Amino acid sequence: METNEMYVMPRIGEKAPSFKAVTTQGDINFPEDYSGKWTILFSHPADFTPVCTSEFMTFATMEKEFKALNTELVGLSVDGLYSHIAWLRTIKEKIEYKGMKNVEVNFPLIEDITMEVAKKYGMIQPGESSTKAVRAVFFIDPQGIIRTIIYYPLSLGRNFDELKRVIIGLQTADAFGVALPADWRPGDEVIVPTAGSCGTAKARMQGEEGEMTCYDWFFCTKKLAKSEVENKLGTKL
Repeated sequence: METNEMYVMPRIGEKAPSFKAVTTQGDINFPEDYSGKWTILFSHPADFTPVCTSEFMTFATMEKEFKALNTELVGLSVDGLYSHIAWLRTIKEKIEYKGMKNVEVNFPLIEDITMEVAKKYGMIQPGESSTKAVRAVFFIDPQGIIRTIIYYPLSLGRNFDELKRVIIGLQTADAFGVALPADWRPGDEVIVPTAGSCGTAKARMQGEEGEMTCYDWFFCTKKLAKSEVENKLGTKL
């Protein structure tokens, strides 16, 4: 009798589901092989497709920037290994796009013909496609915990400025024990989480943590220089 194994999509704050897989860079044991590093695990619908090609060229071009943030890239689609290899070779030898050319993809691309990994991570969305993975992005911290999940449909390419901003933001929030407001960029003010201690609305105070601005009892910010963030994260931003 045929049975369909059911998977519950992993959620933020949970341990990233473990799996072993064959990739273009050899076998991996995920996320154990990436212990101590941040990881971006992302899926794409199919090899030899234009949106995916533009994304892989961008990921590969930005790989050094992510590595400087102690972040490794791991890709996945439900195509086979030989398809992956042929596609990546085509990208390097034939595709020139937006000034990117001779782009070599050095991060692993997972073979997932059985869709086992894609199903474990909820990358197969039947309303979009039952045979291709959507553009899912999982941000996983050095302890193997999922910290952020972003999904895009098949027709929309990812925003790579945002992907990098998320990694920087997560690391900044962890390093300084703060929260980050809408559209935060390194150098912007950050939110002090213990807002109840701020005092009266719109008060300005000077303390060990530097100047704080309170807009009300629940909403206080303080300055955090870009140079401080760079020093803590160990890289120029």
